Amino acid sequence: MPKKSEIEIVLDVETTGLDYTKEKIIEFAGVMLVNGKIKDKFETLINAKQHIRKSSQAIHGITEEMLEDAPTEEEAFPKIFDFIGDYPIVAHNAIFDYSFLNRTSKRLYDKPLENHHIDTQVMFKEIYPQLESCGLEALMNTFNVDFSTRHRAMADAEGLALCYPALKKMYFQKYDWQLSQIGNVEYLFERYLRLQHTIASMQSEIQDLRSIFKVYFEKGGTDIVANSGDILTYNSKKTFSYDFLQIKDILDEIGALPKAVRLNNAFVDRLVNGASLDNDIKDKIKAARCEITENKTFNVIRADKNK
Repeated sequence: MPKKSEIEIVLDVETTGLDYTKEKIIEFAGVMLVNGKIKDKFETLINAKQHIRKSSQAIHGITEEMLEDAPTEEEAFPKIFDFIGDYPIVAHNAIFDYSFLNRTSKRLYDKPLENHHIDTQVMFKEIYPQLESCGLEALMNTFNVDFSTRHRAMADAEGLALCYPALKKMYFQKYDWQLSQIGNVEYLFERYLRLQHTIASMQSEIQDLRSIFKVYFEKGGTDIVANSGDILTYNSKKTFSYDFLQIKDILDEIGALPKAVRLNNAFVDRLVNGASLDNDIKDKIKAARCEITENKTFNVIRADKNK
């Protein structure tokens, strides 16, 4: 019996800004993978008839003049959603692309996007937790994919499509290995406790050494060069607090508000689940929910805490 083809759509969008509730998609690119091989591509600029924030323009380089003769949303999105179909969507930091596409589908056609979406950023973090960056550029560098063009939709989508099959293979290899270790979980827990104790001891030692280095530099010490060439140096950096109400409008105008301010979702959840708000206010807040996640974790209850 022939193997059923696995079709996935690797995609990327460029937008007028970062807030999917206010901004719009101005470029879409999708790459169709059939059993991990590139079989088709689709890309288009979109004249969303909306101002492009300077902060976003600085990233992707798309100007309003470039969009003057581009298809409108009404012309472009039927083709976009036809290309996507009901296939799984693959994207790096998929919630960004998915939120924009979902919002557009609801706005133009009054129906949500129901495709399963796969976040390669989550997969990349799982496979390479030691890397400082988990962005698309780090992923492409890790898998030796070189593109001279970046932050344009097709370049990013195609670059991701070339990385994804190998990343996916490693991700599921790790998952299979995890499943194979379940029978050893009691021993692994003992091993985990030993490692945790060792790490705690080492962190204490490192902190002691850092305290000595700080005193050394405050007493006038100069940079120290190790045999490896690593340099121990000392810097002082001032940080400031800001009155949020005074700068909120400015940050919003330059498109920096989402980066400067991170919504405290846990606090909002407590408000919605508490008794201090009226039900109509709670309903308005609930209507703004754009994603649901479940954080599953484990805790170690120390033996001395039970005594």
